[in-house]
Order: sequence, then structure tokens, then C-alpha cells
Amino acid sequence: MGNKEKFFEHLEQGYAMKGDYITVGAGMLEGETLTNAYVKVPLKTMNRHGLIAGATGTGKTKTLQVLAENLSDKGIPVLLMDLKGDLSGIAQPSPGHPKIDERQEKIGLPFEAKGFPVEILSLSEQGGVRLRATVSEFGPVLLSRILDLSVTQEGIVAVIFKYCDDNKLPLLDLKDFKKVLQYATGEGKEEFQKAYGRISTSSTGTILRKVIELEQQGADLFFGEKSFEVDDLTRIDENGRGYVNIIRLTDIQDRPKLFSTFMLSLLAEIYATFPEQGDSERPELVLFIDEAHLIFDNASKALLDQIESIVKLIRSKGIGLYFVTQNPTDVPDEVLAQLGLKIQHALRAFTAKDRKAIKLTAQNYPITEFYDTAEVLTSLGTGEALVSALDEKGRPTPLAATMMRAPMSRMDILSDSEIKEVLGKSKLIKKYNDEIDRESAYEILTEKIERAEKEAKKGKEEKSTSRRSSGRTSTRMNPVVKVLTSATFIRGVLGVLKKVIR
Repeated sequence: MGNKEKFFEHLEQGYAMKGDYITVGAGMLEGETLTNAYVKVPLKTMNRHGLIAGATGTGKTKTLQVLAENLSDKGIPVLLMDLKGDLSGIAQPSPGHPKIDERQEKIGLPFEAKGFPVEILSLSEQGGVRLRATVSEFGPVLLSRILDLSVTQEGIVAVIFKYCDDNKLPLLDLKDFKKVLQYATGEGKEEFQKAYGRISTSSTGTILRKVIELEQQGADLFFGEKSFEVDDLTRIDENGRGYVNIIRLTDIQDRPKLFSTFMLSLLAEIYATFPEQGDSERPELVLFIDEAHLIFDNASKALLDQIESIVKLIRSKGIGLYFVTQNPTDVPDEVLAQLGLKIQHALRAFTAKDRKAIKLTAQNYPITEFYDTAEVLTSLGTGEALVSALDEKGRPTPLAATMMRAPMSRMDILSDSEIKEVLGKSKLIKKYNDEIDRESAYEILTEKIERAEKEAKKGKEEKSTSRRSSGRTSTRMNPVVKVLTSATFIRGVLGVLKKVIR
């Protein structure tokens, strides 16, 4: 048996599936694509998370697109983070191209052009369904992690939340949180000290500065009402296809704090909301986090611990997380260790540091007799990748250099008119895009302070009036007494007495 026949059989046995799966492409050996040597990912293990990595221009985004549209076809909803703005084309069918036909023929898959149901979401003022969460929903622990607070400062944040719970003060946006923070060391200092102990003004000042820093990255748009319900990410259209939810993030690339705040909030909310599923036959929802390094680069140790914890636990809720980045080293080792599917596009070895990174990356893949993994990593072409998944029993599948299939949808962004058309059909925009600013902690405390100031002013005026009134009574002399005690009257009386005596 020749080497290619042996490799074909190796893939056929390693990727034999009993349940449903997604075909991502066909295996390659010695630069040749082996038609019908399909490389598959079972739906059963797609909640085990994954990584799509590779240098710029190697095809990461198209691989993400292929996975998203095939999941949608299987009735599984998807959430995509679109930082570059080139994923909205999923809503429209591919116009086709001879190169696509040639690629699909090599793989052994017929090409079908189609668009998919898309919902466009937004964290900023860009058009789309507005994503918001209240400060109360975030909670003291998560908020402290985002703000990178010390243990003492975390305690103060916990006290702020406790005070608001005890006094029925809704914490909806950052304006509410800042108001309570200022009140704790200002007008309400005695009230706080009596109920919760002394709060340091220097600590509240530090927390306030960090909140303002978060606001400057646009978080004031994120915190508020109406809160987005994560169940709306799991919608299925009338044809049984899962919605592809695309979050437009093109205008927040330079605001990683806002991005990581949103991501942590979303994952925590999904974990708290979705029911326990264990090992189901298919995922409930799959999230693709493009430019994943934005989450990890500026994250504090506490925040990384929180992300790692959620990545470990969220799998049992039927949620798959897929990180898309240029180099696997962008993702912390603790998170990499949790990933089942790895799709590695080409890496470039321009420096000694690059070569070292490639060597480390190669060690993350199963050993194979068919490839020198480190060498293959630098020789892959555009739209080719090393793939290693988990089979239905959770074991690594054979490592395969893979000719990736082409997307069925358009590999380009939608025009402004097409985006307006998608937004016009959205049911969620009507649900979430009316901003609500109901009475909350800010308004209630402002009214309380104004009432206290009015009462204090009134009391001061009454006291002043009483003092003036009291002063006039004590100094004003009775007219009769005044006459009787006057010098003229006394001299007159004495003069009369002298005459009488004489």
C-alpha cells in the first residue's frame, strides 16, 4: 500500500462518525489534496471549545465563516465578534468563482451558494440591536474584576451593592454607581459608617477614577436598560436554521477594556441562565471570538482567572467557545489546555522568536508519521490548515493538513443598503433599541440629598428667626418702666418731696 493510500485509510478510520458532523475540508499529503478524504468535526464535541489561528491573510476569517454557516445549517445558533467588519456577508449567498469550483472539486464536495439568517448587534452607536446590561446584573465580583481593584476596594464595592439592596436603590448604569460611591463618603458618610463601618475616601476616589476610565472607553453605552436577554441568541428561523448573530465591533478595536467587559458579562450571563446539559449530542450555542488577544493582552490576573474559570465550566451548559487569533501563544496556556478543536493556518518564520513560537505550536498537536508538523506550519497556503479535533469519544482525531472548503455565503461585507435591509427585518431592534432611563439610585439619592438640604436650610432659618425674636424681647423696655426710671422723672419726684418736707 502506498503512502497516500495509507494516509487516506488513516483519515477514513480516524474521522468515522456515528452522529452528525461538519465537514471542513479534505486531507492533504505532499502538497496534494486527497479527494473525499474528508476531515470532519462531530457536533457532539463542539462544546469542547476550539482555536483558529494563523498569520494575517492565511484564511482564518473564512474558516470561521465556514464553521458558522454550517452550524447554522444544522440548526445551531452562532455568535460572531466582527472586529474587522468582514463577516456581515454571511447574510448573502456567494456570487461564486471558478477558483471556488476548483477547490470544491479537489475536496470532493459540491458547491452550493446560500445566505443565512443574520441578526446584527452593536455595543456602540453603530446600527444594530443594542447590547446592554445593568450594573446590578454585573454584580460586585465581576465589576471588581473588570476594574482591577484591590481586596480592600472590592470590599467597598460589595458594601455599595449591599447598601443599594438594603435601601431598594436600583443600580442600572455607571451614573448610579458613581452617585452611591460619592454619597458613601459625602452626605451619607454617617449613615454608611453606622451600618457598614468606615469607608476610606482615598479608596472610593481610586474606584471612581477607574470607573471614569471605563466610561471613556464607551462603557456608559453598555451599562443601562433594557438588558439584553441571552436567550435571544438561540433563535431558529422558519426554515430550521440557527441565527448567525454578528456583533459589529469595528469602532471599538482601540477599546479593549470595553470589549473584555462585554465578553465577561456575556459569558457570565450565559452560564447563569442556560440549563445544565452535560454531554449532549449538539451544542446549544457556539461563540467565535475574533481577535481574541484583545481580551487577554490587557487583562489583569484576576480577570484571566475569571475567564479561565468560565471557559472550564460553560461547556456543561452546551456552549462552545472558539478563539480566533494570529498566534496560539496569544491565548493563555490555561485556556489552551481546555480546547478540543484546533485549526492552525500558516505561521511565518521571519525571526528567531517566530521560529521558537512555531516549534512550541507544533508541540501542541498530535504526533503523526505523515508530517513534520513544524515544517508544514510554514508551508501551508491560503485556505489550508492543520486540523486536529476530538472524536465522539473525546479522543484526538488524526492530525491532517487540510484543504479547507469555501464559504457558501459572500466573502465580503454588506453594503449600507443591505445592512439597512437586515436591520429593517429585525424583531430584536424593536425590543431593545428604545433607551429606558427609569428612576434609579442616582435620582433617588439626588432627591434624598436635596430634601435633606432643604430641611437643614429650613431648620437653620427657623433657629435664626427664633434667636432674633428672643433678642428683641429681652432688650426692648416697657414704656411705663422707661418713664418711671428716667432721670427727668426721678429729679421731678425728688423736687416735689423737697417742697413737701419744707
